[in-house]
Amino acid sequence: MQLNLNNSAVKMCFCVVAAVLFTFGATAVTAASVSKKYTEDQFLNTFSGKTKKIVTEKLGAPFKKELSVKPAGATGFLGKVGADEKNSKRVNVEMWYYKNIVNYDPKHTYKETEITFVNDKVMNIAFFNNR
Repeated sequence: MQLNLNNSAVKMCFCVVAAVLFTFGATAVTAASVSKKYTEDQFLNTFSGKTKKIVTEKLGAPFKKELSVKPAGATGFLGKVGADEKNSKRVNVEMWYYKNIVNYDPKHTYKETEITFVNDKVMNIAFFNNR
């Protein structure tokens, strides 16, 4: 049986294989970089007030990221209560999520850890089992 492929089909197959290998490679790197487990106190002391760069160096990429968005109509409401948005600086809020990296006892880890960044600095850390 003879397989007849043109040049573009070979390139497309190569691109698909490369994308699959890259995806699995990135996942392996992320999983390897998060192999260390922390206690609650260790985690809070290590990451409170740190930058995204430091968090990424120590934990790798999060499995999920979310950006905070101002709700529709917020400007009108803030104007009614006396807030002056014209003079306020823009605040960027981003949440990063990691799985199973913080122990709450020697045998159990929280299912999810949420790190909230405000203008590139860790401002809030939360641990969850119910998400």
